[in-house]
Amino acid sequence: MNPRTLMAVMRKRFASVCSSSSAEEDSAGLYDSAPISSSDPPSEQEHPCASLLCCHSVQDSLLSSNSSFTRYRGILNWIIILLVLTHAHLFLENFIQHGFLIDVKKVFQHLIEDNCNWPSVSLILGANVFAITALLLERFQEKGALSPTNGHRLHLANLGLLLLFPAAVIVHEPTTSTGGAFFSLWLYTVLGMKLYSYQEANHWYRQAHLTDADKDQNGSVAQKAQNEHLTYQDLYYFLLAPTLCYQRDFPCTPKVHINKLLHRLLEMVIVIQIMVGIVQQWIEPIFQRSENSFSSMDITMRVEHLVGLVAPTHFLWLLFFFLNHSYLNFCAELLRFGDRHFYGDWWNATTLITFWRNWNIPFQKWCHRHVYTQLVEKNVPSSRAELLVFLMSAAVCEYMIALPLHSCRLWIFLVMVFELLVAVFLKDYFQGNYGNGLVWLCHLLGPPLAVITYFHDHYISFHNCHQSSPSPLISVHHLPSRVCLQSQ
Repeated sequence: MNPRTLMAVMRKRFASVCSSSSAEEDSAGLYDSAPISSSDPPSEQEHPCASLLCCHSVQDSLLSSNSSFTRYRGILNWIIILLVLTHAHLFLENFIQHGFLIDVKKVFQHLIEDNCNWPSVSLILGANVFAITALLLERFQEKGALSPTNGHRLHLANLGLLLLFPAAVIVHEPTTSTGGAFFSLWLYTVLGMKLYSYQEANHWYRQAHLTDADKDQNGSVAQKAQNEHLTYQDLYYFLLAPTLCYQRDFPCTPKVHINKLLHRLLEMVIVIQIMVGIVQQWIEPIFQRSENSFSSMDITMRVEHLVGLVAPTHFLWLLFFFLNHSYLNFCAELLRFGDRHFYGDWWNATTLITFWRNWNIPFQKWCHRHVYTQLVEKNVPSSRAELLVFLMSAAVCEYMIALPLHSCRLWIFLVMVFELLVAVFLKDYFQGNYGNGLVWLCHLLGPPLAVITYFHDHYISFHNCHQSSPSPLISVHHLPSRVCLQSQ
């Protein structure tokens, strides 16, 4: 065979190999030779360079939008190492500039109250009155001594007093500490949601038992089974369980694992210590540079302080989530509570709506069960019902932060409403990874940053009161900001 014929056969052979490799994915190794057909001439099969001449195929760059590449673990490790080194430098610079500022005694000063008058402790003990009242109302309705309509009205009155009582004590009792006010208000809010679910669920159970009694004509057995659950043990198990929705016969695990309990307890202790360290070592020096509240600052100073507070506030928010995870799992393990789906993978959320649905599953279940479903049953459109549920949750967040600090400025509520507008109008423009980036950006510049502004203004008013306090006999640690401002 002459050289020209040989070259033509080789071109034909190599073209067929390259086209086949471009059409389908090659499962062999990168340097494996291409398959050779037995029908080709002997000169083609024996050519030593056939597998080296074709090295290209149609494929996208890994970082392009058309690529299906998803293995970014190495980049994630690089980002984590870079963040650790960067913030280690910030911590070192902070220690060099301010010294060691962590002092546990300051934490207790915001928790300790007057020895002769403990309003927070009295509030916590008084919560049992509302819980026992709800149980007695349910028992009266089971015995027929109270009609369902009157029972529902009395339940609502009990819940109304439950919400007003702690607010009145926190506002009008000057010896209430800041930490005690926060803990008491949080406890009463959770208790109110639990008791509302308790009376609603028992109402549904009664309706179901009445229907079963009409079917099988055995109402006494159903009545006995109903009364077995209206006990103090059943009520307080629900009040202590990590859930807001009541049902009978909660799913339980076989036994309590002591090692898991100790693990969760150790997690809570460590996380609380880290949070205290971030507040005293990182956030408090930024507060000390301020002389005025955020509302009275000029725009340049306000932006400077907010930018400085973004990173520590975000870390506190993440640590608070982990503390919540440890606490809920600790309670679940202690009570052998089986349903431990407390949150979803909110860190992968591509929209803010998805994040809100996965951030706090117990609260989401309660809103869907007792608010959204009830509104839809009353012919409220689903979109409007979702909007009302969101506004209610935003109002609850504002209430639980603003009331203990005696500062209602609606910043948290307005920031959450702004996030809702972002979620509605930008959902078509930010999807996938871009949507997830927008979610994280909203976490950095959203409600957590609005929350820290409330504490900033409370800190400023507290220290202004400390500097102008006329009498050393009054402990300014126990005075809320409104009392301090009135004394100036």
